Amino acid sequence: MTRPILLLLGALAIALPLSLLAGRVWIDPLDPHTRNAAIILLQLRLPRAVLALCVGAGLGGAGAAMQGYLRNPLADPGLFGIAPGAALGAVLSLWLGGMGLGAASVWALSLFALIGAGGAMALLALIAGKDGGVALFTLAGMMIASLAGALMSLAISLSPTPFALSEIVTWLMGALADRSWRDVAIAAPLTLAGLAILASAGRSLDALTLGETAARSLGVDPRRLQWLMIVGVGLTVGAGVAVAGIIGFVGLMVPHLVRPFTDRKPSSILLPSALAGALLLLVADCLCRILPLSGGELRLGIALSLLGAPFFLWLLLKMRKGLA
Repeated sequence: MTRPILLLLGALAIALPLSLLAGRVWIDPLDPHTRNAAIILLQLRLPRAVLALCVGAGLGGAGAAMQGYLRNPLADPGLFGIAPGAALGAVLSLWLGGMGLGAASVWALSLFALIGAGGAMALLALIAGKDGGVALFTLAGMMIASLAGALMSLAISLSPTPFALSEIVTWLMGALADRSWRDVAIAAPLTLAGLAILASAGRSLDALTLGETAARSLGVDPRRLQWLMIVGVGLTVGAGVAVAGIIGFVGLMVPHLVRPFTDRKPSSILLPSALAGALLLLVADCLCRILPLSGGELRLGIALSLLGAPFFLWLLLKMRKGLA
């Protein structure tokens, strides 16, 4: 348990300074006269790197918690409907901004996204009910995700201006470009709070691996655990979507990558998954920044989808082979 954590921390300690040096303008640490080096490092790359760590840790931890709660290795934070709910809130902010109502600023967009995540959380709890099981909880999340997706498509089709349409579509692709310390101030405390809540549910998730009936006999309160999952995932995923847009597959891939190096208990996977998610997003964002594309920077959400879709297919084929 300790070894993978130490290895991940060591990898982060190496990747973080390297990510600050890499980019369209490479910074030579041995050359103190690099033009505008301090501004590039402190105002552009450092907040972007810290944000990548925050968002990646939140998505990785949320994915591990969800897979433990649903006892499904294919579970992803988007399955709860919280990520689509947050995205819907952000799209509404951009849509209102296109109408000239001044709702597209950084703070307003983040606020709308968090409100969207909170609304999805409340609706999920309402539909699942007091005694709703895991199956009902999953179906409710899928319904909310579908509804949010339909409403986002409606907002795009009714976009007030071509500029607003471009802003919405670009934002939904997911990216960390042009982010600042304001975005870090929004995402960091919410992500840390969400991860702490998910960590507090670790023992209950371990008991749930024995089945719902056995977990109840061990003193697990299903309603309390459900609320911990809703609030924890809502904070981590909502904060990430609020500042970076839709970035998928991190919560799906990371737990599978770290699980073989742990004892496979959900509580043992949470921290390594958070660290691995932070490392994955940091490295992926750095690669997006340095890839030589004529049309600009590759969007982070697209890059991870190109990586995550084959990984998802590999998981399906692996599960199919195991059932054969």
